[in-house]
Amino acid sequence: MTGRALSSDWLKIRGKGIWFLVFLAPLGLTAMQALNFGLRLDYLKEQYADNLWGGLLGNVVVFVPLSLMLGATILSSMIANVEHEQGSWKQLLAMPIPRPAVYLAKFLLACVLLVISCLLLTAGIVGLGLILGFHASEIPWTHAIKLGLLPLAGALPVLSLELWLTMVNKNQALPVTLGIVLAITGMFSLSISPSFPLAWAQMAWNGPNPYLYAGMGAGLGLLILLLGMMHFSRKDVA
Repeated sequence: MTGRALSSDWLKIRGKGIWFLVFLAPLGLTAMQALNFGLRLDYLKEQYADNLWGGLLGNVVVFVPLSLMLGATILSSMIANVEHEQGSWKQLLAMPIPRPAVYLAKFLLACVLLVISCLLLTAGIVGLGLILGFHASEIPWTHAIKLGLLPLAGALPVLSLELWLTMVNKNQALPVTLGIVLAITGMFSLSISPSFPLAWAQMAWNGPNPYLYAGMGAGLGLLILLLGMMHFSRKDVA
């Protein structure tokens, strides 16, 4: 059932600008670092002489949690708006597909799109490093692939919450505003506490035990997902 709903959602997002957003974030972060390293290449090569690739990844990952939370907010709103704008919720929910399957399909769609965006970021940063003259034999593939994926796991609570709010509210102003506030707060969350959920996306990369924070983010995200699914299953959606 979920697979059928997911296949339908893939078709619905065509021409909605969602793919533009998926490509925009990694291209923007890559372009930002191209400018950063392009203007200060000699200085940065000297500063990161012992680990050029690590320096490049470190400069990128600072902006990844913010990008992920904003991306989760906007993607959730755009995915939910496909149904809200067309007024097709009643028609969709009248089909022989359980409501939890409909909800789960939209969550999986958002996750897949964010994973694609993270992998595009990895490809873009690796390509940038090669253009800058970094040695291909020294590419830290494991860290490069984790660049977006571990922070994404830490940011899953925001994705689950935003999907919940955008799915059950036709007016997207409040969910989107809340998502922006959460993303900005997440930038300063380490000053509150590493245990603060909005800090987990950062801790999933540079914390003492990144997998712990990634797991905590995934766990809380799944819990919020289940709560949202239960609410959606019982709520009348216009």
